[in-house]
Amino acid sequence: MINNPFILYGYESEKYFCDRKSETAELKRLLVNGNNVALMAPRRIGKTGLIQNLFHQKDIQRQYYTFLIDIYATKNLEEMIMAMGTSMLAALRPRGTKVMQQFVNFLNSIRTGITFDAMGNPSWNVEMGDIRQPKTTLEEIFRYISEADKPCIIAIDEFQTISHYPEGKVEETLRTYVQHCRNAQFIFSGSQRTMMGKIFLEPTHPFYQSTTMMNIDCIPLKKYVQFAQKHFEEAGKSITEEVIANAYHRFDGITWYVQRVMNECYSVTSQGTECTPDMLEPIIKNILRANEFTYQSILFQLPPKQKELLTAICKEGKAQNLTSSAFIKKYHLPGSSSVQSAIKGLLDKNYVTSTLGVFEIYDKFFALWLLEQNTILGS
Repeated sequence: MINNPFILYGYESEKYFCDRKSETAELKRLLVNGNNVALMAPRRIGKTGLIQNLFHQKDIQRQYYTFLIDIYATKNLEEMIMAMGTSMLAALRPRGTKVMQQFVNFLNSIRTGITFDAMGNPSWNVEMGDIRQPKTTLEEIFRYISEADKPCIIAIDEFQTISHYPEGKVEETLRTYVQHCRNAQFIFSGSQRTMMGKIFLEPTHPFYQSTTMMNIDCIPLKKYVQFAQKHFEEAGKSITEEVIANAYHRFDGITWYVQRVMNECYSVTSQGTECTPDMLEPIIKNILRANEFTYQSILFQLPPKQKELLTAICKEGKAQNLTSSAFIKKYHLPGSSSVQSAIKGLLDKNYVTSTLGVFEIYDKFFALWLLEQNTILGS
């Protein structure tokens, strides 16, 4: 039973998934007709949810094995293979012992890291260091994909992460396997547009012109209003369109933030009552308070110059030309070389994002909290 219909993590069912009907249909059309897809959008806009919604379509479940592999936290090829192995075995588990066993049979290079229970069900107990020949294990995984008894759809989430792996020629290796894999279609999902553009649009990169590009944008406000009001009504509650629109515009229509606010709105609205505009600000402040310790810790750990630049970007909202004399003078920053060093650190830590030369704080709740602190301190 779902206590709150505004799901924040994972995927429950199509009932709790807002719209994306045309995007789901387009992604399905491309994959079913033999295209690999590079799916791009900012983080928290709903790329992963779109993929999960596709994978839960009955015809896709019936005709394909589907694998969603998140490599955002991986730092090298070995960790990527760990993510692939654990995700694929977990996805096959509901299909039964025989199907799981077929997968495991291909993994000769890490056989000692896979154990079996009394029913013969395999478990992934591979640990870091167990994958001693990553390229061999990767080859075994792709051999399974090529020989599986159903075609596969493999989604690799935050695919641009491979650009930071220390091993050489990871793009070349993956491109070769993907090119020769006739039993699968691939979704390469990414949130860093600049890096994804380099991988798929620059002629010097192996994946150049190997995929169909697909971008997704925010869910239209009208669709989200219908979605939110429907769930409130089903619970005997109501919410004004103004509340939803204010939350939507406050967070640039980015799905996760709007969902987070609606989740809180739903939880504080009693059955038979209405969530009204005067409730929104206290609700957002409550979310900020819940994350205050985390935000304080971030600031405490940041070097002074990164903290100064983060605050400047926060005040600007969407900042450009960070090293210009005008920006540096406006926010009393040190020289341009210090700003260049600081922004590199903030980007590496994912506290700041950059799209087409526009910099902004990644976590919009953090940005609101930071603005609030600066207002209190009078800076």
